[in-house]
Amino acid sequence: MSNIESIGASSFDQARFREVLGHFASGITIVTTHDSLGPSGFTCQSFMSLSLDPALVAIAPSKTSDTWPRLQAAKCGCINVLGESHESLARNFAGKGENKFDGVGYRSGSNGAPILDGALAYLECCVQDVYEAGDHYLVTLAVSDLGTEGGDPIIFYRGGFGYFRA
Repeated sequence: MSNIESIGASSFDQARFREVLGHFASGITIVTTHDSLGPSGFTCQSFMSLSLDPALVAIAPSKTSDTWPRLQAAKCGCINVLGESHESLARNFAGKGENKFDGVGYRSGSNGAPILDGALAYLECCVQDVYEAGDHYLVTLAVSDLGTEGGDPIIFYRGGFGYFRA
């Protein structure tokens, strides 16, 4: 039994947990894919580098996401690291809906997934493993291609967006 299981959801203050974790600043990404229905994507704050050899990253999509199943079925996608001018994109892709790409500029990567215009960095990757993780999945992805552009990132901190100057 893990420590998390021993805590028990009924005795755990989820609002306090969210408040405390909100003190960890993180970057914002949009995870994209392309399938027979067209491009799709979702905002993902839970992203991390995982391994250099082999090159792996990880994301944690919500089990209620309507976009994650499309990425899982397509098997490949792109992690787009957002810049300071992308707050509206982050908000748009965080919601539900079919038309998230309306008016959004992008090019297709080598695996067909959208690389968003102006993304600070991108990592094309394919789903390697999926693990159950509470109300989310923990997904490892093998990186096949990547690139960077100039600019400064947008960050998420204590429930809001902020900016960092390097």
